[in-house]
Amino acid sequence: MAKGLVFLVLSLALVVVFHSANAQVPSIFILGDSTADVGTNNFLPGSTARADFPHNGIDFPNKRPTGRFSNGLNSADLLAKLMGYKRSPPPFFSLNIAYAVKKSSFRGINFASGGSGLLDVTGQTMSNQRNVVPLSEQIQQFSNVHGKLMATMGPAGTENFLSKSLFFISIGSNDIFGYYHSNSTIPKQEFISTLGLAYEKYLRALLNLGARKFGIISVPPIGCCPSQRIYNATGGCLDELNEHARAFYVTMETLIYKLSTEYKDMKYSLGNTYEMTINVIDNPALFNFKEVKTACCGGGKFNGESFCEPNANLCSKRHQYLFWDLFHPTQTASKLAAVTLYSSGEQRFVSPINFSQLAAA
Repeated sequence: MAKGLVFLVLSLALVVVFHSANAQVPSIFILGDSTADVGTNNFLPGSTARADFPHNGIDFPNKRPTGRFSNGLNSADLLAKLMGYKRSPPPFFSLNIAYAVKKSSFRGINFASGGSGLLDVTGQTMSNQRNVVPLSEQIQQFSNVHGKLMATMGPAGTENFLSKSLFFISIGSNDIFGYYHSNSTIPKQEFISTLGLAYEKYLRALLNLGARKFGIISVPPIGCCPSQRIYNATGGCLDELNEHARAFYVTMETLIYKLSTEYKDMKYSLGNTYEMTINVIDNPALFNFKEVKTACCGGGKFNGESFCEPNANLCSKRHQYLFWDLFHPTQTASKLAAVTLYSSGEQRFVSPINFSQLAAA
């Protein structure tokens, strides 16, 4: 198929999918890091991992910087839209949980925190103030929500409600960044195994609280972020960092399959964002991207040496850029990722089923 025709088909798919969705799950619970954060860190006064200032949100309604590390919506928002919602549910800290779960309009919660990881130390600073909300604490927050649901719906109602709800998790990149740049002496495979064990513990905790449908996003080729290309004299990707991402995917694939054999009613989709992103980087014109190395907003080489702040360089054609800032995708890139996860039939991108099939399962 000619490249132009391929892009036309993809463009039409985006239009059709984003205008035909109906609510497919009773609620969505989102956990993870900055790829899914919709404002959690705004509630942490001492956090340095925030995006509640321009130019972030320049393409969000009313150009509002909400705390999303994006020019507009992020992947969590866009997957929620595909499930029939307006965007991601609100952050945990923004809600009166006991009141929220009683409302007929209750459709889930976003616990994700930018900079967080599977390990409690990931993303934290030396000060006593909380910089991020690690996944362990996000699980505790959901446990609190579970208690409020039990009080409102009763055990049977809560079990039924949660078994049909979608649990979307995107985490792991920050742990690998921290390990790589600390020059740790721990062997790579041992470290990746440690992450896998932590992930298993948290997934089991969610399963024991009633979660049954999991949309899991693995780690993308983080060595290709603008912030990492600056460490390569050629401007290319950091291959060693990408190797860690690939190893993490293999670990996740094995782990989630094992859990699904133990919990027979568990359903899952595992998104291989490594393959998805590399495909775009290798074939940018196919997806109508003109810049896949330099961030749209930032400063220094590849706009990857400083964060997207009010005085940062800002590109004018944001839809042509893969990266919004030194780490994160643009809204256009997130939309492409979301529709691939939701409707792709290719096992190399999402397996064993895609997100639309997961919602219907």
